This record gives sequence, structure tokens and C-alpha cells, in this order.
Amino acid sequence: MGANSMRHIRTILLAGGVIGAAVLATGCNKLKARDNLNQGVIAFKAGNYSQAADHFKTAIDQDPDLPAARVYLATAYVQQYVPGSDTPDNKKFADAAMKEFETVLSSNPDPQYKLLATQSIANLYYQQKDFPNAANWEHKVIQLDPKNKEAYYTLGVIAWTDFIQPDREARNQLGMKPEDPGPLKDPKVREQLKAKFWQPLTDGIDDEKKALQIDPEYENAMAYANLLIRYRADLDDSKEQYQSDIKEADSWVQKNLDTIKMKAARKAANPNAKEE
Repeated sequence: MGANSMRHIRTILLAGGVIGAAVLATGCNKLKARDNLNQGVIAFKAGNYSQAADHFKTAIDQDPDLPAARVYLATAYVQQYVPGSDTPDNKKFADAAMKEFETVLSSNPDPQYKLLATQSIANLYYQQKDFPNAANWEHKVIQLDPKNKEAYYTLGVIAWTDFIQPDREARNQLGMKPEDPGPLKDPKVREQLKAKFWQPLTDGIDDEKKALQIDPEYENAMAYANLLIRYRADLDDSKEQYQSDIKEADSWVQKNLDTIKMKAARKAANPNAKEE
């Protein structure tokens, strides 16, 4: 499962909050920009993203110093981008969104806009499967927001995703089925993979645990802590170490199940409560 395919860019949640501050601009062009910004927000909320983008572009032309318009314009492009599609038109939406978010960052924005733009760029790189750049920008998110559990979570997902194919290829090469216990049979193959992947996998495990320090009930981080430990165990030096790691991975599976049950019971007891 993809981290940010489950985590859509959340700038649409700004619709109520930041616009109020942005529309205080005065002057003829600034007033026109405000009107176009508000019209764009209306279209955006209605799901008319192309129409919304036109309004936001007009607002930027009328008042280039209106950061909310650029954030919304970029987000309107993101909403028209379809992850996994490599068509030229689809890529244009991703490129256009990236350009606008970078423009926001280059304008020395306030912390709120800076964080939103940084998160959004990280998400776009992830959706395009450019994992090195995605990881780089997730680290920037953490610098701006050290309690950002999703950034830590995504770093762990990237570390696991990078290792899936090499691990499967190694198992096939050694005649090991997916259900066969590890570690990988051939010490030479194991060491080659260990040199490249052990530290990233270990860092990924640490990242999931950091996410869980921020939110001890973060089910997705539990799921990937399990996967990272379970897959890294293929690189262990002994069966005893492998079995110990699998036991730890199993404990995360159980914690995940227990948390899901606990949240379901909590929801049943208080249906109107909002889960984080």
C-alpha cells in the first residue's frame, strides 16, 4: 500500500481558514484578485478544478503577492493529476503543481504555507514514484514539523518499497518460496544485499517507531514496522536472529490488530467521536 495514496494533499482543508486573512488586501486589483480567489474557492469546493485553476491564475495576475492563490492553484492542479498515469497531459498537471509550490517556497512564505508546500512537493514526488526526492522532501517536512507522524511513516514505507523487489529476486534466485523461512540461504547474496539495504531498512524501522512515539495508536506505522522488520530478517546472519526478528514483527501485527479492535470498540461506544 502506498503512503500518500492513503494520504491526499490536505491543502483543500484551507478553504475556510486562510482565505479570511488573504482577502484583507486593498486596492482595485487586489479587490479583483480577492473576488477571483473566492470564486476559485467556490469552484474548488464544487470539484470544478479546471474552472477553479482559471480563477486562481487570474487572481495571481491581479495580485502576485497573494500566496493563498498560488497554494490553491497548485492544489487544483494536483486534484487533476492521476497517480500512476504516465500520459503527457497528466504529467503536465504534476509539473505545473510542482512549479507553483516551488514558487510559494521561493517567496519566503509564512510557516503555514511553507509547511503545506513542502508536504505537497514530497507527496507529488512520492506519487510519481521518485522515492529519493520524496524522502528528501519528507526530511524537510520533519525539519519544519518534528511531530509530523506521516512524514516519518512515509520514510519507512519508502525504505520497505525499495527492498521488496531485490528481496523477491534473491529468493527466486535461491529457490526460496515467499513462505519459506529466512534468512536468505546464500551468505554471499545476503551480504551483498545487506551492504545496500540493512541501514535504510533499519532507519525505516526507526522512522515507524518515531511515528508511533508521536501517535501510539497509528495503525499504519505498526503495519509497516512489522513489514520492515520481517523483510529485513532475510538479511540476518543466523536462524536464531531471524526467529527473534520474526517474533518482534509478529508482535507488531498483534498490536495493530489490538489497536483496530480498540478503536472499533471506542467508536461503537461513542459513534459521534472523531478519530485522529
